[in-house]
Amino acid sequence: MDIGTTLTRFLIEQQRHLPGATGTFTALLEEIAIAAKIVGREVNKAGLAKTMGLTGRTNIHGEAVQALDDFANWTIIRALDHTGLLAAMASEEMEEVFPIPEHHPRGPYVLVFDPVDGSSNIDVNVSIGTIFSIYRCADPEHPQVSDFLRRGREQLCAGYVIDSYSPILVYTTGSGVHGFTLDPTIGEFLLSHEDLQIPTQATIYSVNEARSPTWDPRVRGYVDGLKGTGRSARYIGSLVADFHRNLLKGGIFLYPAEVRAPNGKLRLVYEANPLAFIIEQAGGSASTGHTRILDVRPESLHERVPLVIGSPQDVAEFEAALRAPQEQQV
Repeated sequence: MDIGTTLTRFLIEQQRHLPGATGTFTALLEEIAIAAKIVGREVNKAGLAKTMGLTGRTNIHGEAVQALDDFANWTIIRALDHTGLLAAMASEEMEEVFPIPEHHPRGPYVLVFDPVDGSSNIDVNVSIGTIFSIYRCADPEHPQVSDFLRRGREQLCAGYVIDSYSPILVYTTGSGVHGFTLDPTIGEFLLSHEDLQIPTQATIYSVNEARSPTWDPRVRGYVDGLKGTGRSARYIGSLVADFHRNLLKGGIFLYPAEVRAPNGKLRLVYEANPLAFIIEQAGGSASTGHTRILDVRPESLHERVPLVIGSPQDVAEFEAALRAPQEQQV
């Protein structure tokens, strides 16, 4: 499709290739895009609008809640709770599922989202973003936690929006990965990246090497082996931004298990699963180091996993490194 096609037209054209499509799913993606624009507007004026800084509360993860986290969380909920498109939502910022109020109509889907990924970077102008994922609800009138505790391969759609000097929305519904850049002069997301494919092997590796003393020696050996190969080390500390760069340029992102976090740090439902769905649709891979991310069934809404994600050859090499006996490592 032509570069510059609006997100709405692109979705409608895609819908026409699906017999029996009612437009409900298309409408849901459009509403998510609108919510993302509202959040993005607030991000762009955060320093002036008093949405920077802490609220004085902590979230379910024991982390200090940023004012912008709170704003984005409730902006997304309020933008979608009355549409009749969803049965329930779950947010990284909330302990429990948020069912659509009974006085609003309920729809066939559930939405999971991380309202502001990388929020610790808000006050230093580093790119941050929103990650989202959609599943079908078993019984829209009676949504359950089990509707969210699904293997990632059951996702109907996953995507993210990066708020930066050039905001971009990237999504997949299982038929390729497409990116849309916001044109601020008309307030529309326009097609800028159709059918994204990640390069087979990385040119970039992204990992917080300050954590290396707490890694498995085999992980340290793998990362040490990347040095001197002509690859560039790039680590922003905002997952969605690190992921997007590597998707475009070819790269591998690692947040492995460590002594203080043997189950990893990143959230399976809100972060790992959506990005794993996207990367696989772009020809890449996502793993815990031992298991394909999309095959892991979550046992709780806020379950954490190690995450290795990016160019397929590099993810395979990392998995091979973890299969080696530890005594073989230097």
